[in-house]
Amino acid sequence: MKLHEFGLILAGVLLNAAAQLLLKAGVRQIGHFDFAPANIVPIGWSLATSLPVIGGLSCYVVSVVVWILALSRVEVSIAYPMLSIGYVVNAALAHWLFGEAVGPQRLLGIAIIIVGVVIVARSH
Repeated sequence: MKLHEFGLILAGVLLNAAAQLLLKAGVRQIGHFDFAPANIVPIGWSLATSLPVIGGLSCYVVSVVVWILALSRVEVSIAYPMLSIGYVVNAALAHWLFGEAVGPQRLLGIAIIIVGVVIVARSH
């Protein structure tokens, strides 16, 4: 895989990870809510007007465009497994930004993901 191809994939993955983190930040501002008919309008409005949620959805849109560019250059059997990098990025940033626990079992899983991504990247 060429450096610019990996760069496109990584940009798509990082935008996707940013989207997840922004959505989480937006939901944290709103707080816990239940899916109930009475919540559709107030929670829907809160979500629709939340800057982190809007930012997260915007990151998703841009990540799709970047992903399409990446897929035009890289085989999907190589590109798609690279999305796993997002799990690593999100775990680290969720720990740092939100104080989410990342214990030994998660760290082992993250290490396995990293090894898998390296194996797939070198298979081309």
